[in-house]
Amino acid sequence: MTDAPDPTSATPGPDPVRVEEHADRTEIVLDDGKVNVLSPRMLGALDAALDRAEGRGAPVVLAGRPGVLTAGFDLTVMTGSDPAARAAMVRAGFEVTHRLLGFPLPVVVACTGHAIAMGAFLLTTGDRRIGVAGGFRIGANETPLGIVMPRFAIALTQGRLAPAACDRALLTGDFCAPPDALAAGFLDEVVPPDEVRVHAAAVADHFATFDLAVYAETKRRVRGPWCDRVRAAIDADAAVLG
Repeated sequence: MTDAPDPTSATPGPDPVRVEEHADRTEIVLDDGKVNVLSPRMLGALDAALDRAEGRGAPVVLAGRPGVLTAGFDLTVMTGSDPAARAAMVRAGFEVTHRLLGFPLPVVVACTGHAIAMGAFLLTTGDRRIGVAGGFRIGANETPLGIVMPRFAIALTQGRLAPAACDRALLTGDFCAPPDALAAGFLDEVVPPDEVRVHAAAVADHFATFDLAVYAETKRRVRGPWCDRVRAAIDADAAVLG
């Protein structure tokens, strides 16, 4: 069994987000060389990559490095001495996740391994979510760690998971193995690790055959109420974040 990664800060280096442009899709790859913590730098780079993808107008594949989609927020910021920096990072994570939820283009998430805490919430936004078989963990452990679950996370998760699975995920913090994550609603498919990027690309290329203007409007109608609930929750959490 693979242990859940420790979401400590990545060592500064090359851009932690790589954009790969293909004829019918844009692939956005999170890779900080470690466990893809959602640091301020990672979140800014992801938002910029989404700008680029939206400008191209092609379906998106969002993937992690082998073994991990993301282990969640950067703990060095979360436990640091600067509350303003912590609040800014958390708000940025909420905002980019809300953006992905309502993104006007198809988004295929290739969950290449662990998706922990904020990583699990990011995963829920995909139009198609493809996980990998193996000893990986998906879930949010805030409550057992003594952190009150943000309204944002509750609104987001309640819009995706089966009710019983949602309660369990938010209240007990139990991690799901990929088959259980599939049953709960975190994932739509589970494939072998060496197939996840290829399969995600094929799904995105299939989406590219759609009338994407029709897709965008249908997605807006389907997800509009959900996006509105998440937006209201972000605004309510802002009073606590400061």
